[in-house]
Amino acid sequence: MQNQQLESSIHVDLKRDDDYTAYLRLDKLLDAQQPLSEPPHHDEMLFIIQHQVTELWMKLIIHEIEAAIARIRKDDLPPAVKNLARVKHIQNQIYNQWTVLDTLTPSEYTQFRHVFGKASGFQSPQYRLLEFLLGNKNRSFLRVFEHQPDWHARLLVALEQPSLYEEFLRFLARTGHAVPAEVLDRDFSAQRDDHSGVVAVLKEIYEQPRSHWDDYEMCEALMDIANNFQFWRFHHMKTVERIIGHKQGTGGSSGVSFLKQALEIEIVPELIRVRTEIGTP
Repeated sequence: MQNQQLESSIHVDLKRDDDYTAYLRLDKLLDAQQPLSEPPHHDEMLFIIQHQVTELWMKLIIHEIEAAIARIRKDDLPPAVKNLARVKHIQNQIYNQWTVLDTLTPSEYTQFRHVFGKASGFQSPQYRLLEFLLGNKNRSFLRVFEHQPDWHARLLVALEQPSLYEEFLRFLARTGHAVPAEVLDRDFSAQRDDHSGVVAVLKEIYEQPRSHWDDYEMCEALMDIANNFQFWRFHHMKTVERIIGHKQGTGGSSGVSFLKQALEIEIVPELIRVRTEIGTP
């Protein structure tokens, strides 16, 4: 077998502060996996890495969604659609990760679950920020983050500002669509019911896509993200059910029953309802 030769142009005179390890801060990143079980249980490493990687992907999703919101506010829709196209692919990565955690059996998990204490994914500030950015607002959830002032402040801003979907509705109003005033001028920290006036606006876009192509693309991009979010929630719930059954969650929730409630929440309600209306008089 022939060995691959080191090409003469490859840099070998590296310094510790300008190589790959330094740029990605790998020393810090790879030192962040610290099992608490004693002796360390083999499968705790899987559990830690699974959740840390998810947090990294969520950081990128938030980065892209905040950029999309900023662009929508500037009436620059096509680049915002590009941001959301990337989000869709990141969501696919997070979703597919569940198949790795699905290899963890109940017998293995019970051997280290006790080391978490009260820790729970429900307490992830990034997950809560993502929910707020997507429109699932609930002021009571802020109480979980009172011991983290910086995150609490950031979450409060996201709670009270328009979500991604609501920013799109504001854009539609600015560009001549008859979005009802009560949808635009309201307390954005509160949930609202779907509005027939918004459905009518979306119906026009869907029935005349060539006349409203950028709006049409954004509608479908939002629908992709909403669907992927629900797929992720469902697989999360089924993975929890598979591993712990109907035990109470470590964070104090009812576990699977609590996760099932989230499946009833639609973050783009009129985009669901309009599908029934398209093609009808």
